[in-house]
Amino acid sequence: MVCAVQPNISIVGRGSGRIIRGGFKISPQRFLMNTTIQNFDLLINGKIVSAHENKYFDAVNPSTGEVIARIADASTDDVKLAITAARRAFDMSWINSTISIEGRAKELLTVAGLIREHAKELADLESMDTGKTLKQTTFIDIPTAADTFEYFSNQTDVLNGNPIAVLSSSLCLAQREPIGVVAAIIPWNYPLIMAAWKIAPALLCGNSVILKPSPLASLSLMRLAQLIAQAGLFKGALNIIASSHPQAGAQLVGHPDVDMVSFSGGTSTGQEVMRLAAQTTKKVVLELGGKSPNIIFSDCDWDAALGGALSAIFMNQGQMCTAGSRLLVEDSIYDDFLKALVDRAKTLKIGNAMDFQTEFGPIISRQQRDKLLAFVQQGKNEGAKLLCGGKVPAISDSVATNGFYFEPTIFGDVQNSMTIAQEEVFGPVLCVIRFKDEAEAVRIANDSKYGLAAMIWTKDREKANRVAQRLRCGTVWINTYGAFPNEAPFGGYKQSGFGRELGKEGLLEFTQTKHVCIDQTPGGKPLVSAWF
Repeated sequence: MVCAVQPNISIVGRGSGRIIRGGFKISPQRFLMNTTIQNFDLLINGKIVSAHENKYFDAVNPSTGEVIARIADASTDDVKLAITAARRAFDMSWINSTISIEGRAKELLTVAGLIREHAKELADLESMDTGKTLKQTTFIDIPTAADTFEYFSNQTDVLNGNPIAVLSSSLCLAQREPIGVVAAIIPWNYPLIMAAWKIAPALLCGNSVILKPSPLASLSLMRLAQLIAQAGLFKGALNIIASSHPQAGAQLVGHPDVDMVSFSGGTSTGQEVMRLAAQTTKKVVLELGGKSPNIIFSDCDWDAALGGALSAIFMNQGQMCTAGSRLLVEDSIYDDFLKALVDRAKTLKIGNAMDFQTEFGPIISRQQRDKLLAFVQQGKNEGAKLLCGGKVPAISDSVATNGFYFEPTIFGDVQNSMTIAQEEVFGPVLCVIRFKDEAEAVRIANDSKYGLAAMIWTKDREKANRVAQRLRCGTVWINTYGAFPNEAPFGGYKQSGFGRELGKEGLLEFTQTKHVCIDQTPGGKPLVSAWF
């Protein structure tokens, strides 16, 4: 679901629709922004503060192209302040044990309550800032973020030390301890959810955190930062800084006072994170790109598979790292399934993300849309057949005209070797590929440098399990798509990254293990004491 192509660390990181050309529907545009532009500042050392140089960058609504807020633009000096605050908070609270694990869990639960209390406001901000539909932010993003904080507040027992069975007179204990200062760098496609995935477990373990969201989508998080500061939570252990400066992320990754980096974003940027982190030998967890295969067998539940295939590529306008962007369809149903898919895709209502009847919102930015147009042209040049979409919809509404809209796009007759089948397009571009049998489906599915997720649609449970075991990826959904239970680990194989988020595995990523060995020799004189 959740990684963007390049979050900026660089290091770099209502009513019925009307028919327009191409067969797509456009929802009426009814939501114009208030002309008052509010400033949102940084959260450093428990306080909301302006950026050191008092500079701001614009938050732009992808649905309208309008500036909707200004975000404090952290400079290198602000990054240093955040690192210093996080370092001090960790050293003082951990070494002196001034904040118990129960206390940290209680504060996580308070954040969950704040998110639920301000759910409407946060959902509106998330939709206006990212372009994802209000239906999605209301029913998925906001509840999920709150649930994640609540889930990890109840996981204190996972961090208890455990005895190790050894063949000696010693008592050996494996103790879980926090790593220190964690830099959490997230992309623009799921800001609140991905912040929760990193902040909640890291803080529960006793770490301090510096969260850097993408400048393309940081508005909801900067509002959450205000709420956290007003509630007096975390006493400086959580710092949230937005920045448009490419060096800000690199500074976080390379700084010696940062002990761990949890990064979600594009694979090439993740590789740069690894290189910079190696200079100080710090731990890195990477959740990177994907080109997930969605395998449709002829014995599938037709309606379920059709709806699942649409959701897997067109939710959030395809801007998901787990997007089922390679649709593998068994040859015997290929033509009929593809026709049904294209027919349904053409009925999607494109429009302002703030309209509850919009099914398909804008792309995050004009630059990202231009990349999609280039990918479409390359797909046509390489021989793929464009069946629908592939262009900017004609919208007469003056506000919508300035938004970053792009039609849902489906290519047929795609070969897995084509660029559009191998590279992460990160948008609503679906590549449909034929396969003749189970073996070929597995071969095509695994023929990718990525290994984040996969989907299988079949009524044959034995076949589904057999194929799932042969797929080289971190998550396999069978007859469903997009379930991310807090209890289950999420992460990738191959160039989709390493390490896990969520579940016990995701929690323990933010710890290091200490072995404590206690002698229990009768009389208190172990052999080593008489060796010399």
